[in-house]
Amino acid sequence: METPRIATWIGVLAGVAAAVGGLGALVWWRWTPLPTYHIEVDSSAVMAEGGQQLIVAADALFAVIGLFAGLLLGALAWSWFKWVGWPAAIIATCAGLGAGLVCWGVGQLLGPGPFDQRLAAARPGDVVPISLQLHAPSALAVWAFAAVAPTLFASSLGPEVDKRRGPAPAVPGSMADHGGTEPVRSSDRSTPRPSD
Repeated sequence: METPRIATWIGVLAGVAAAVGGLGALVWWRWTPLPTYHIEVDSSAVMAEGGQQLIVAADALFAVIGLFAGLLLGALAWSWFKWVGWPAAIIATCAGLGAGLVCWGVGQLLGPGPFDQRLAAARPGDVVPISLQLHAPSALAVWAFAAVAPTLFASSLGPEVDKRRGPAPAVPGSMADHGGTEPVRSSDRSTPRPSD
């Protein structure tokens, strides 16, 4: 595979990863239960006991989304770049990590906004949800590991890939199909004579 062609397909994969990250952000924003603070009469903010447990929900859902998105991107990266050898694993890892960063950034933009500003503007009786954010940035590792997993499994368990041939399928009747000899033509075949 030529270098310009590889660069083009890496750009396409980057676009797909960004789109997957954006869709993941929509899911993350839509399905993450955000705990809320209740503003008391004395302007203090109180969170219910159950809300404390929901703080980790954003990280857990982010990791689950990253697992599925990473596996999808990893399988796609392997199908496109298995011919380049070991760099396919790096390409898959970067695609998963990039999608995770997009999901993180877009998800925070879709969320309710900075918590401090909303809390400062709240009045007694208001309910203020926390911001949608990633409390454990290590959850990004799930995106990267899930993306590289299909590449590692396919390269270790699948058939050997001939890098010299590239992604183009062999042409029927080519020299490779006959062990390096010329293709056999119908005119070259001699008709057997009946025995006397």
